[in-house]
Amino acid sequence: MTSPTRPTLDFWFDFGSNYSYLSVMRIEEEAARHGVGIRWQPFLLGPIFRSFGWESSPFVLQKEKGDYTWKDMARQCRKYGLPWRQPTRFPRPAVLPLRIALVGATQPWMGEFCRRTMAMNFAEDRDIDSPQAMHDLLADLGLPAHRIIEEAISDANKLRLRRQTETATEKGIFGAPTFLAGDEMFWGNDRLDEALAFCQAAAGSGAA
Repeated sequence: MTSPTRPTLDFWFDFGSNYSYLSVMRIEEEAARHGVGIRWQPFLLGPIFRSFGWESSPFVLQKEKGDYTWKDMARQCRKYGLPWRQPTRFPRPAVLPLRIALVGATQPWMGEFCRRTMAMNFAEDRDIDSPQAMHDLLADLGLPAHRIIEEAISDANKLRLRRQTETATEKGIFGAPTFLAGDEMFWGNDRLDEALAFCQAAAGSGAA
């Protein structure tokens, strides 16, 4: 949730992105510590990769980079105290949860929904793109799962996700997670703290 009286950071992420997992799991707590609001910006990373001529994640296309990444993820999860299980399918399809995230982007349940979805993918190695999996997750949160999924798969919301991804491209976003403090871009989980600090300082100076 955001407030008109505090600075706001735009958080662009994809549920299939392993480094987005690290940021999703900690961004609400860190943002609150900095007095910064979050605008959740789910988008599809796949079309952006395809625009570069990549048919999959660079962690798949480049073996050495992939081998390093999985070691790094285990190390980073130990650092943040997060559970980790290397997914047997990567990148795992995430269209439905991203559509649901668009529906819930400004709702109070958004953060918990995102954390649980990420945990299913990167801590439990479970499918996240099935209606049953999403229905069970939403119901477990005490939400009207059927209604939310119906809205998520409506033609209007499908178009919203396509447009959201086009907006990401227009903003020059090339990976996830990406943080935007106004027009200032920060890419990668290791830039989250820097992005929050910048956002906080810019607001204090009257620049945001």
